[in-house]
This record gives sequence, C-alpha cells and structure tokens, in this order.
Amino acid sequence: MFVNMLLTNPAFQWEFMVNNMFTPPVLTGVRTSLLLTVLAMVIGVGLGVVFAVMRLSPSPIVAGAAWAYTWFFRAVPRIVLAILFGNLGILYATFSVGFPFDQQLLGLLGFPDADARIFGVDARTIGAGFIAGLLALALSEAAYMAEIVRAGITSIDPGQTEAAQALGMSRLLTLRRIVLPQAMRVIVPPTGNETIAMLKDTALVAFVPVTNELFFQLQAIGNRTFQVFPMLVAACIWYLAMTSVLMVVQHFVERRFSRGVAGAGGAG
Repeated sequence: MFVNMLLTNPAFQWEFMVNNMFTPPVLTGVRTSLLLTVLAMVIGVGLGVVFAVMRLSPSPIVAGAAWAYTWFFRAVPRIVLAILFGNLGILYATFSVGFPFDQQLLGLLGFPDADARIFGVDARTIGAGFIAGLLALALSEAAYMAEIVRAGITSIDPGQTEAAQALGMSRLLTLRRIVLPQAMRVIVPPTGNETIAMLKDTALVAFVPVTNELFFQLQAIGNRTFQVFPMLVAACIWYLAMTSVLMVVQHFVERRFSRGVAGAGGAG
C-alpha cells in the first residue's frame, strides 16, 4: 500500500521532481553542504580535542573554561547559533586584534599616525552566510566532540599514562603516542554519528541564509513553482543518499579501528 501510494499519488509529481532536483543550482547546493560538513567537522574535531584535554587539566581555571564552553554550545540550538552569528554586525562593526593602546596614548608617545591593530575583520564578513553558518556548526560540534574525546581518553587505563611518564615521556607526547591511538576505538563510532548528524544539520544554514546551500535551493524551486511538497521529498532523497554513503564509510572506518579487539578479548 505504501509503494502504491508513492507511485500513484499525484502530489509527489515524480517527473517534475526528477527534472528539478539535478539542476546546476541544486548540484552546487550539494557541494556546499558537503563542504560545510567537512570544514565544520575538521574544526570541531580539532577544537574538541583541545577542550577535552583542557577538561582533564588539573588546573581548575583551565578545566572550568572548557566546561563553560561545552555548557554554552551544547545548550544553545544550532539554528539559534547560526542566526546569532549571522547578526554579529549588530554587536560589533569590526573585530580587531592588536595591542591595547588607544590612539590618544599613541599620540602622547609620539606616534600620532600609528595603528595599534594587527588586523581587523569587518563583522559583515564574519556574518556573511557561509562563514556564519560554518562558525555556528563548527563551534557547536566542538562542544560535543570535547565530550566524546574526553570519554575516549578516560577509557584508557591510567596505568599506561603512569608507565609512559616513568619512561620520561611528556604529558603531550604520552597523549599523542599512547592515549589517543588507543582511545580512537572509543572515539571513532560516535564521531561517525556526529558527521552524519552534521551533514543533516547543514540544512539549518538555509535560515542564515546561505543561498547556495542544498535545502535553500530546493526550497527556492518549490516556492517559485508552487510545488513545495515534491521539493521537500527531493530534499529527503538527497540527504538519504549522502548519509547512506557516509554510513558505508563509517562502517569501514570502525572496522579498521576495531581490528584485533575481539581477538585480544578472546585470548584473555
């Protein structure tokens, strides 16, 4: 009955859907969604490792700062973050990095025409669609990855860290050579799930808006032709296809990192 509905219900408009879901703007949207996924995950994983190590730091200030970061970005929905980053121009006109000297003080020191800024970025550049969406997704992902990496690190027997330190290895070297390679077996499966979730969450940047994103393009076609429902079905098909490929990749990556685990357990 379900298949019969798919084939016979005129609301699906299959011919119209196929003719419009492979147009150049839609294919550009597919590339944009994949690029957002890759960049957001690379930034998120990198920052996640940093914040996970900070959470495990013996310093209460460092650990507290990492906890505050994960608390905030895990609590705020990503769509809210995306719209927030898209409106940063309301808060600041420019974002500058430089020395803490104002122009009046530089004049008193004999440098009236000097500029204490090293570089500055127009807030409209950061708030532009793609950058705003990328920041929202990446910074939010970093908070989740921090907890995943922290769980992986704490799953390793502390005795291995103590043995490495007894051999004269630094804390950073122990983390890189001993702890993280073993923790990957715990980290990889949820990271694969996060990557699949990230690909789906790229649809949220359509509300920034990112005009060359997949969901935005499909929605635009539906609104322009008054065929909204077929384009929503087309969006489902595109995301199903892309996430299915990622699931296959995740399967082989997990199998790669779990080699030898079952054998080791059986031998014990």
